Amino acid sequence: MARRRAAFYWMTIPAVVLFFLFHTFPALQGVYYSFTNWNGFGDHYDFIGFKNYYYLFQDSNVWNAYGFTFKFAVVATIFINLISLLIALGLNASIKARNFFRAVYFLPNILSVLIVGYIFNYLFSNVFPIWGAHLGSDTLAGNILGNEKFAWLGVSFVAVWQGIAFNTILYLSGLQTIPTDIYEASNLDGASKWQEFWKITFPMIAPFFTINMVLAMKNSLMVFDLIVALTNGGPGRATQSISHLIYTGGFEGGEFAYQSANSVIYFIVIALISIIQIRFLQRRETDM
Repeated sequence: MARRRAAFYWMTIPAVVLFFLFHTFPALQGVYYSFTNWNGFGDHYDFIGFKNYYYLFQDSNVWNAYGFTFKFAVVATIFINLISLLIALGLNASIKARNFFRAVYFLPNILSVLIVGYIFNYLFSNVFPIWGAHLGSDTLAGNILGNEKFAWLGVSFVAVWQGIAFNTILYLSGLQTIPTDIYEASNLDGASKWQEFWKITFPMIAPFFTINMVLAMKNSLMVFDLIVALTNGGPGRATQSISHLIYTGGFEGGEFAYQSANSVIYFIVIALISIIQIRFLQRRETDM
């Protein structure tokens, strides 16, 4: 028994040490630097207390980044889950070439987000405007990513296209856990398809809905590489996410300590949103 327990310790302790060294310790360093005026490359810095945190709330670029990120995250989360659920319901039905369609819909998740972003950047810049010109539409003939008002729609479209693959697999896994005899009983009772979905299917996959909503929101709030590949935060700062602002300001703009404070606040915001989401959706699971 003692030898078996020692084996478990040898497996877990190195993992804990590595996690602390490469995750927890850098995070604690970021918190430490957020109370300084260090620019990220100099030798000297001073402790300035909460000044970085104070100035963050007066920074219009920070508020602009928060506005874009939350608008993008809410839209992407809703559409990713809605489309994923519909596709999963279709792929769970008895249709021909079901495995082929499952592979096709999972393909976007295999590709790197950067690759997907650069491909769609080319399509938005060169292919879609030509199609729009042939259709005689001035709106479609322009590059939507270059439009300050509508660029976020282009970013959201690509995020939804890339994000539905993973969520579809999770919903499909949930659908396959539902016993078929429940549906047979509902058919005998004369339940309609809508009643079958609302009274049986949706309550039975409620835990998967909770996980998908939380993951989609968290991933959307942390969007970075898709922004880099599609717009690099532009035009102007119209599509600059908070993660992109932290990176560009901290590593390219000499605002390391300032953006460290921004990242600390953003970590707290994401944690709070995730906790609220989980508690609300889990309470809903018990009510259903």
